[in-house]
Amino acid sequence: MKLHHTTAGNSWTLECEAALFDLDGTLVDSHLCVERTWRAWAARHGLDGDAVIATAHGRQNHDAINAIDPRLNTPEELAWMVEAEENCREGITAIPGAKAILQAIPAQRWAIVTSCWNDLARMRIGIADLPEPATLYSADDVPRSKPDPQGYLMAAAALGYQPSECVVFEDAPAGIAAAKAAGTHVVAVTTFFDADTLNVGTSLADYQNLRLEL
Repeated sequence: MKLHHTTAGNSWTLECEAALFDLDGTLVDSHLCVERTWRAWAARHGLDGDAVIATAHGRQNHDAINAIDPRLNTPEELAWMVEAEENCREGITAIPGAKAILQAIPAQRWAIVTSCWNDLARMRIGIADLPEPATLYSADDVPRSKPDPQGYLMAAAALGYQPSECVVFEDAPAGIAAAKAAGTHVVAVTTFFDADTLNVGTSLADYQNLRLEL
């Protein structure tokens, strides 16, 4: 990965072979739905909402609940989460510049790797009016949740590139850990956590001043 900064217009050009994107908080701003759902779930069990959100962000629901309290990791709780998230469409929008970036990349050179299940991921992609990915790995496809690197390794292989040839865009510590463990280059998107928390050398707030060269 090579990153070039142009002072005029404060623009960035990033060179890579393929781009792998997380979804929530990285391409789609869905924080209102995510926070509302997890806070409601926390309230159901008398848990601290802020602590629950901090633990859950970027993880598959079963892994997040297991990390919070393994006794609550039941089919009934997971079904409650599915219904709550699929019924929430409030405030779902594209991260600024995301649509233009995706439209500029050849379909065989980018993928989405998300902790959502497939129906929820495609629903949010549609609401945000983003291009449909030719390659999408969701919780339905990837048994092991981030921070495990499985999803990013599968996506790189599906596109036909080594992980070291790919750049991953991520907004959460669990996803960044997964991308690093996979051996990819990482760019942090600071929509939920700040750059210091994410601890990645390259970070951006959105895609408006970014150009990818593939």
